[in-house]
Amino acid sequence: MTSNEEHCTLHGEFVDLRPLRPEDAALTLAWRQGERAALLHRGATTVDEQRRWIASRPASEYNFVIQTKQQVPIGMLSLSGIDPVNRVGEPGRFLIGDEQAAAGLPAAAEAMKLLYELAFDRLRLRRVWGTVVSENRRMIKWQTYLGMVQEGRLRQHLFIDGRLQDAVVFGLLENEYREVTRPRLESLIAAARLPLAPSVSPE
Repeated sequence: MTSNEEHCTLHGEFVDLRPLRPEDAALTLAWRQGERAALLHRGATTVDEQRRWIASRPASEYNFVIQTKQQVPIGMLSLSGIDPVNRVGEPGRFLIGDEQAAAGLPAAAEAMKLLYELAFDRLRLRRVWGTVVSENRRMIKWQTYLGMVQEGRLRQHLFIDGRLQDAVVFGLLENEYREVTRPRLESLIAAARLPLAPSVSPE
């Protein structure tokens, strides 16, 4: 890892967010083509296309690989669409690609906490927002739990998984992040610190 990349890496207790690199193309493409990504926006279809896409990301975006403290990559996440005048941005491209390696870790919670700290504490954004495919009920439930507010619905806005689907618009203001989202994320992370109860063997 270069000194510049280390500077851009966000460190957590269980996972880190390090910059996405062109050499991550094969791995991230495999994640994007997996079952868990079926309801995400379609992107590259070959490793070369994915590598070019990664290399073409503008400096204004923050694109990360989620990795364990042992530097095992397990997912991806980004903050894009950053508008420094209106102080808004768009978290997205969120995917835990290796569930097995992430097992037992509060990877999703800590990754989101690190990204929100970047958005609200370092970049001083006042609002983040994004869209979720209407059939992605798991993500809608997750975003709702984290305190994001459903602000609207774009009808037949996306063509995903072979059909037109609505896009559900979510938004989160800075005060909502501090009052609701951050405490809930911290609670999930704290729960992961608790020792597992010893298993009891049947008589």
